Amino acid sequence: MKNAIFEQCHRHFNDIVAIRRDIHQHPELGFDVERTAGIAADALRALDIPVRTGIGRTGVVGDLEVPGATKRIALRADMDALPIQELTEAPYQSKFDGKAHLCGHDAHTAMLIGAARILSYFKNQLQAHVRFVFQPSEEVFPGGARAMMADGVLEGVDEIYGLHVFPLFPVGHYATCTGPMLAQSDIFEVTLTGKGGHAAFPHLTVDAVVIGAQFVTAVQSIVARNVNPLDAAVVSVTQFHGGDAKNVIPASVQLGGTVRTLQKRVQTHVKAELENRLAGLTAAYNATYTFAYQEGCPVTYNHEPCVTAALSAARQLVREENIVFPMPPVLGGEDFGCYSQEIPACFIMVGAGNQQKGIVNMCHHPQFDIDETCMVYGMALLVQLITSAG
Repeated sequence: MKNAIFEQCHRHFNDIVAIRRDIHQHPELGFDVERTAGIAADALRALDIPVRTGIGRTGVVGDLEVPGATKRIALRADMDALPIQELTEAPYQSKFDGKAHLCGHDAHTAMLIGAARILSYFKNQLQAHVRFVFQPSEEVFPGGARAMMADGVLEGVDEIYGLHVFPLFPVGHYATCTGPMLAQSDIFEVTLTGKGGHAAFPHLTVDAVVIGAQFVTAVQSIVARNVNPLDAAVVSVTQFHGGDAKNVIPASVQLGGTVRTLQKRVQTHVKAELENRLAGLTAAYNATYTFAYQEGCPVTYNHEPCVTAALSAARQLVREENIVFPMPPVLGGEDFGCYSQEIPACFIMVGAGNQQKGIVNMCHHPQFDIDETCMVYGMALLVQLITSAG
């Protein structure tokens, strides 16, 4: 079966590359993915797969029904791009300033279209129904997963799998782990209010800039000195805004950032420590604060039976040394975690890097790209997962 699967992947490869590049040149953000969703829907209709559109506002769902099957497996791809300026010199680079597919969702969508074609070809050999899920707004909280779930995307689904291109591993590699794989990604916003005044008379003010700077420094000790070194956590202040004039100490400043954790108890502790530092600093300087904390996408949790199935499929396609297991958890966030909190799930990284070609930049980098050969391996894994399911 391995040879037959790879033969089909190579047969469709050039067309799938063309689809990926077309999507790459026409990036769409958040839920505004009508063009990309149209490509996915048309691709499924061409295979006579019944299609539902407008799921989770702009998502697409197709069901490949297999006579006699009692199990339904979902395969998910995300469709949205990022609000980042692309700085590659690729001939297929984004045609729109400030928008680009710098996380690989264009490849995810193209690979799922390819998998749909190949699974339709092998339909008579399948023993499980297949649900193809093309999701909008993975990059923006609260995200497309929750919206699609509200519209019933998981109804009747027994398991769900997702892939992500990962340039830190070379093409031909797969990586996954059991349990927490990707972090819960929360955000926080802080306003520090002191007393503004003339920059030449700082003794007559309560300097919110100084308090904010000390808060940024104090935050660094939360993980270093308040979280068990064996637990994973990241706290990053990513925004600091204040002041309109160079000779005026502003009355207030605004800060924002993100918290990434793999365990609820750690997340609760980090949140409390953030506010402890705010309370201590503002009390010391006779200032005040507001603190808003928003819980983001939950931990992407890989369930052991699904991991076993994914590893079995991978081992039928590549050598054992090309499988990274267990992959250390990553503190990036993914709203695939919403699905994994509801039904058995597994998320798998597909190696997309190639040092000889200079394809080494991580997702969200302005020069991110993939070795498109990785899409052969992505399609093959999705197909092998389904053809092996009973």
